[in-house]
Amino acid sequence: MRTPVKCSANIALACAVILAASACRPGRPAHPTVNDLMEDRVTRDGILLKCNRKPAMADTDGDCLNARVAVERIAAEKERAEAAKRDAEFEHRREQLRLAEDARRQAEEAAKKVDPYSLPVVPVDPPAATNSQ
Repeated sequence: MRTPVKCSANIALACAVILAASACRPGRPAHPTVNDLMEDRVTRDGILLKCNRKPAMADTDGDCLNARVAVERIAAEKERAEAAKRDAEFEHRREQLRLAEDARRQAEEAAKKVDPYSLPVVPVDPPAATNSQ
């Protein structure tokens, strides 16, 4: 007859074997994060290609969802960068126009001013003498 100690030892050994076997089994790889997919174009494009081939899986798969979020964030970043570039270009053109208008205004003001040193010399007649003595 088996003793309870041997039975417990066998059970513990079986549990250890099961735990060791389950630890050796490869687990499912973690989904790449949105930030990882934003940086790694090749992986992102591969996941999107896989998701486009199987539309039913695209709505539920974590990889597909993360890849789509990454694409949306990249598009938003590009749009913000383009808007900033357009704003900077607009400000540059505005400054150039302002400087051109200032130069034109100064030229007009300089043309209106009379330079007394460049006027022609005109003889002045002496006032007529009056005989009031």
